[in-house]
Amino acid sequence: MTSTRERQRAAARARLEREMAERATKARKRRQTQAIVGAAAVLVLVVAGTVWLATSLGGDDNKQNNAGGGGFSQCAYNEVPKEGRPKQIKDVGLPPNQQANKGTQTMTIDTNLGPITAKLDRSLVPCTAGSFTHLASKGFFDNTKCHRLVTEGIKVLQCGDPSATGKGWRETDGTGGPSFNLAEENLPTDKRPPYPEGVIAMANSAQPGSTGSQFFIVYGDSQLDPNYTVLGTVTGGMDLVKQVAAAGDDGAFAQQSGGGHPKKEIVINKLTMSGIQGG
Repeated sequence: MTSTRERQRAAARARLEREMAERATKARKRRQTQAIVGAAAVLVLVVAGTVWLATSLGGDDNKQNNAGGGGFSQCAYNEVPKEGRPKQIKDVGLPPNQQANKGTQTMTIDTNLGPITAKLDRSLVPCTAGSFTHLASKGFFDNTKCHRLVTEGIKVLQCGDPSATGKGWRETDGTGGPSFNLAEENLPTDKRPPYPEGVIAMANSAQPGSTGSQFFIVYGDSQLDPNYTVLGTVTGGMDLVKQVAAAGDDGAFAQQSGGGHPKKEIVINKLTMSGIQGG
């Protein structure tokens, strides 16, 4: 007959074997779980890599479309909400989203003092040039006055407000524009000065994507922050702009943005854009 002590030892061995078996089972399950998790992690990385690859390839396609595959760029013309739209906004519709990004255009500003001409490079400003082409075709700039002249600090003549018309000046002059805005292009971040004499650049509200129709002709090197689209370069008529500058301004904007209305009135009778050359 087995003694009590032997029975206790046998029971202890049995408990130990059960514990060891349970530990082994748990360890096996843990290894299996780790293997499954590891495999899942690899799968996630592979999927992520595939998504990254697809996104990268798709991104290249998108960049190609945005950059202009086949000589065209996709442009975003963001409509100003109709509700609460001020009366200074002139709605002539939106330009086509697809715009040529090759070739050059000549902009002719026929003024009461004579013509001012400029050259635009479509590869640098496809969207802004497209906007001007559309607006000009609708007579948007016709019979408008260049409403602001700055002679101190910077040297610019600002035009392009469709509401700046008729005799005299109004407090709202300089607040008008088209029914859309667009992003800035061709920023002169690497140029010193950013806006040398002879360039035409686009005014904005200092917020990204707020370019509209107003533009300024630089008649003397100007140290502006490079936040304004360089539209083109004056090729003729700079002497007319300097005549206006020499006559001075009335200081109407001195306490705000600087300068004032030109004392020598300059009116845009008509602004036209030539067809694209060399595109």
